[in-house]
Amino acid sequence: MRLLIAEDDRALGTFLRRGLEADGHRVRVAVDGAAALDAFREDVPDLTILDLNMPIMDGEQVLLALRALDPEVPVLVLTARQEVDTRVRCLDGGADDLMIKPFSLYELRARCRALLRRRREARLVLRTGDLELNRLDHTAQRAGCPVELTNKEFALLEMLMLHRGHCVSRVELLDTVWHMEPAQTTNIVDVYVNYLRRKLKDPPPGSLIRTVRGHGYMVPGVNDAPGRPNLVDSGVVRIEPVLAEAGAAGILRAMEV
Repeated sequence: MRLLIAEDDRALGTFLRRGLEADGHRVRVAVDGAAALDAFREDVPDLTILDLNMPIMDGEQVLLALRALDPEVPVLVLTARQEVDTRVRCLDGGADDLMIKPFSLYELRARCRALLRRRREARLVLRTGDLELNRLDHTAQRAGCPVELTNKEFALLEMLMLHRGHCVSRVELLDTVWHMEPAQTTNIVDVYVNYLRRKLKDPPPGSLIRTVRGHGYMVPGVNDAPGRPNLVDSGVVRIEPVLAEAGAAGILRAMEV
C-alpha cells in the first residue's frame, strides 16, 4: 500500500517511514503542508498520516484541502495538542482517526492496518455510473454486460477509476501503467483510451472517459454520473481538474472562493 506521511519533524518522519516500510508499505514523507498536498496530488496514497503542526500550511488547512481533492482516502491525524476542540474539528473536518503525541509506533501501525483494511474492502469493486470494475476477479462489466479487457486496458481503466472525478495526466498513466519515462515520445495512452472507448461503447468525446485537453483523462466521480453534459470538453471549468493541476496555492484559493 502507498502511504503519505506529512510530518515536519524529519527524525520522527524517518522513524515512522522505517516502521511502516517494515510492514511492506511504500512510504513517502513530506515535511511541510504544501509539499504534502503536491505529493498527494502526484500520487494519491492509500492512507495519509498528517501532523497538525506543519509549516507553510497548517495541518487543519491541509486536511480540508485533501478532502476537497479526494474524500475517500483515509487520514490519520497526529497532534500534540490536548484541546478537545481541536480533536473535534479534525474529526468533523474529515479525519478518520486521531492520535495524541507521544504515541506508540506499535499502536499506530495497528491503526493503519485497520484503516487500510476498511479501505481495501471498500475498493475491491470500483463503480461509476453503470460501469463496474472488479479488482479481485479482474473483470469488468457495463450495464450488466461483461467487457473483455486486456491486462493493459484493465490497468488503464483501473487507474482512471481509482482517481474518478479527477484528471489523471498522460505522464502519470505512462509511469503507472506502462512504466515508461515521460520524456519518451509516444501516443500509446491515447491509443489505449480509444481501445477502451470502443469496448465500453463510449465514442468520443466520451461521457465515461473524458478528455481534459492538454492534460489527460478522467472518468466521472460518484456524484457526476455518465450521461450528463461533458463539461470538460465543452470548455466549462470543473473544479476537479482545476484542483488537480493548481497545486497547493490554487487549492487554497479555490477553497476561499
